Amino acid sequence: MNRPIRRLAAAFLSLSFAMFLGACASRADAPASNAAAPRFQVDASWPKPLPNNWILGQVSGIATDADDHIWVLQRPNSLTDDERGATLAPPHSKCCAPAPSVLEFDAAGNLLRSWGGKGTGYDWPQNEHGIHVDAKGFVWITGNGENDGQILKFTRDGRFVLQIGKVGPQTGSADTTRLGQAAGVEVDAAANEVYVADGYFNRRVIVFDSETGAYKRHWGAYGKAPVDYEKPNVRRTAPPTAAQLQHFGNPVHCARVARDGLVYVCDRLNNRVQVFKKDGSYVKEFSVEPKTAGNGAVWDIVLSRDPQQRWLLMADGRNNQVLTLSRETGEVIGTLGRPGRYAGEFHWVHDLAIDSAGNLYAGEVDTGKRAQKFVRVP
Repeated sequence: MNRPIRRLAAAFLSLSFAMFLGACASRADAPASNAAAPRFQVDASWPKPLPNNWILGQVSGIATDADDHIWVLQRPNSLTDDERGATLAPPHSKCCAPAPSVLEFDAAGNLLRSWGGKGTGYDWPQNEHGIHVDAKGFVWITGNGENDGQILKFTRDGRFVLQIGKVGPQTGSADTTRLGQAAGVEVDAAANEVYVADGYFNRRVIVFDSETGAYKRHWGAYGKAPVDYEKPNVRRTAPPTAAQLQHFGNPVHCARVARDGLVYVCDRLNNRVQVFKKDGSYVKEFSVEPKTAGNGAVWDIVLSRDPQQRWLLMADGRNNQVLTLSRETGEVIGTLGRPGRYAGEFHWVHDLAIDSAGNLYAGEVDTGKRAQKFVRVP
């Protein structure tokens, strides 16, 4: 090969290599592709069988802690006589007995401890609803019974620490001394603040000091004052109207705080997620399954564990699926599950939790009455 041809060949190779590097850099700098979104596979062996002839009722709350232990809040009173037959007088069957309301499992599904129910100094909920374990290891409980207007804080072994609010007749979203059938709860450890999705009667997000219980602030849809505009706890026969979308529906079902300070709120009946700054300033919203009627589509959200928290994992209890959404746009990237009774399927998937490895946990209410684990697939 003569010298001019060699020079031309070398230039061509250099240009090709530069184009290859440029393409790689472009792919690295581009927004994450759909293929980068988390994928999951059900672990049908989780959790392991409970001791003491126990059985779960409706699993209304599920959470993870700093040790990647999984905390389940379940409703003993939701069991039928057939399910709790061993406790009847006389017993109707060999099995079963209600498990305690709060159960702590390890990642393998072994039961580590259990507690819950009435005690001295606090009002246990008429109907257990939500659970959260904060960065200090305290366990928070909400309830959505008819007269529930309180949230509770316990140590991890069930010792009572703090009650915010009180039981009694519901008073509406303007009352800052109590809750209104609160749904979700989450602590912002850096600010010592607890965010409450409030709730099945009220229509707001409300924030308290997580150490003292002192009221801080609250807001409704679009960051405005909440409006109690229609009868609570209804199931709609059609998708929400434009007028209904001006306010939160019932229930305001979750409030999740991202690392960047944005607060993601589940407006369940209105089939949407609204996003706020911590002071209640409205940022944006996105609709999910907007044609859903009944009891709505947006039941719970957890944020992915990658550094940017690029994904929202969303429980859609009406359509019985878990959706992966882009946190930036709300675009649906992936779908997990379908209606059914087999492992990996759902009946009224109500609540979600995620551990440090990105594994997903789901609880089901109504007649679902189970907790499931979905292992993150590399």
